Amino acid sequence: MTKTPNKTDIFGDEMNSNKENDFSSLFEQSMTKADRKIQVGDKFKAEILTIGKEESFVSTGSAVDASIATADLLDDNKQLAYRAGDIIDVIVLRTKGGEIKVTRKGSKSAPADIESLEDAFDMELPVEGKITEVVNGGYRVSVQGQSAFCPFSQLDSRPISDPVSQVGKKYEFLISQFDSKKRNVVVSRRKLLDLKKAENEGAWIQTHKVGDILDGTVTRLENFGAFVSLGEGVEGLVHISEIGFTRLRHASEAHSTGDRVQVKVLKIEEQDDRLKISLSIKQAGGVGDPWMQVPQQFPVGTILDATVDKKEVFGLFVVLAPGINGLLPKSKWRDSADAATYENKKRGDAIKVRVDEIKFEERKISLGLPTEAEDNSWKQHQSTSSMGAFAAAFQQAQSKKK
Repeated sequence: MTKTPNKTDIFGDEMNSNKENDFSSLFEQSMTKADRKIQVGDKFKAEILTIGKEESFVSTGSAVDASIATADLLDDNKQLAYRAGDIIDVIVLRTKGGEIKVTRKGSKSAPADIESLEDAFDMELPVEGKITEVVNGGYRVSVQGQSAFCPFSQLDSRPISDPVSQVGKKYEFLISQFDSKKRNVVVSRRKLLDLKKAENEGAWIQTHKVGDILDGTVTRLENFGAFVSLGEGVEGLVHISEIGFTRLRHASEAHSTGDRVQVKVLKIEEQDDRLKISLSIKQAGGVGDPWMQVPQQFPVGTILDATVDKKEVFGLFVVLAPGINGLLPKSKWRDSADAATYENKKRGDAIKVRVDEIKFEERKISLGLPTEAEDNSWKQHQSTSSMGAFAAAFQQAQSKKK
């Protein structure tokens, strides 16, 4: 006879099973906690376990809880902003003697804590600071209630034109000098930016290569080219010769800061621990190459009105069309009746020229004067076959006999 299980048996089995599962889960958690090693600089979310007058405790995910200054849990009005059970982001400051000390990430209200700043200095941990005033040579910065100094050159990777505009702003800094006895603290934001930039560039190199076509934003314009942001703190340079097919004096003649552009990666190289990325706008395919139309647009013999672009000792560079320049050698006009006129030509002056030669592969056009009577009959000469030459000679001999 088969025994029918009663409710007590069923629920008893389920309870026993749940207890076994709970025990197994707890055992795994305990093993995980026991195996986990907390290291200085670790960042993680922690649960507030207890809050004391000066010191509180949070969970670490390991077998050992961590202490945190209760001051780190206060708001701007020095009032407790958290309670037991809340989850906060923390950074490990010290792990000595089996004890773990943490601080709340981004804590603004903690009072001066020389020991914590010294830990941040030793472990190269970023600290948040507020610029309070401009002083001789730099800025006065408040870091956890402690006064620190940041030189002008260390606030950003580029010079700041208006230092006063930075007063009141909050940034993360690295402590570059620390003297607890004299309470002397020097901080640098630039070091932090450089580290972040190096990290971003390292990640960028892993996913990009020469020949890639990318979207970017123009960030800065110089007479030698345009700097383009490729995202994630990575920047490249478009040399002025690679901006377009038209000769430029300054990058601002073609673009403005903030312009969205498409670029081609020409070169990626590291020099003096810096990543140099060379880019091209004109090779990205967004702009047609005017040289492709030169043979059809300016066939040899064409006479046209043009503009002087630049004068050199050997001749005049002349703009035939946007992106198309030619050279009128000095030898072509030096002995002409209008030599003085050509000698006095300057940038922007109108000039009439004739296309004498096109070297397509070299992207060169040689120009001449439209009034020049150059003998080009040899170019029209058609070669004859040996039989044709023989027939012509034979006919000439026959006519002499007559």
